Amino acid sequence: MRKIIITLLITFAILMSGFYIFIVSGAYNISQLSHHNALTKLIIGITAHNSIDKRMKENVVPGNITDTAMIVLGFKHYNEMCSGCHGAPGEKPDELAEGLYPEPPELYKNTKEGEAQEFFWIIKNGIKMTSMPAYGPTHSDEKIWAITAFVTQQLPKMTPEQYRAWQEKYTEQNEADEMGDETK
Repeated sequence: MRKIIITLLITFAILMSGFYIFIVSGAYNISQLSHHNALTKLIIGITAHNSIDKRMKENVVPGNITDTAMIVLGFKHYNEMCSGCHGAPGEKPDELAEGLYPEPPELYKNTKEGEAQEFFWIIKNGIKMTSMPAYGPTHSDEKIWAITAFVTQQLPKMTPEQYRAWQEKYTEQNEADEMGDETK
């Protein structure tokens, strides 16, 4: 039994030494332009999925998630803060998004209504090493649920023409509201 324990300890020490040498050697390329190998992608995917799954259940989807006012508020935030990376119907992501890895998903192409808890958690908490920021420190839960409502209830159903119409209608309204606030 003593030989087994010593063998295990020596094996562990050798593995940890090899891991340490790998880390300090700089052999792993951390560039955004160097994509992960298949094993790393698999590990990151499983870890992210299970981490989000475990934590998102504490978020209770509000009963007003289909409310038009909530969806419009979410659109305003999405159009200003999210479309640059995630795009929108008829709009490509901004130039900045081309250099991000992993590529931000084009949410309008594959979002489902039943994913509200997951989107809320991701928007609020962000995801490490993906360029997805956490909006929890700067936005109330109400605003994050509004963005979630837009992304899960409206965005995937929109045509490019509808999205442009919303931009014209609600961007002009935003500017008028801001002008009114400045004169007060």
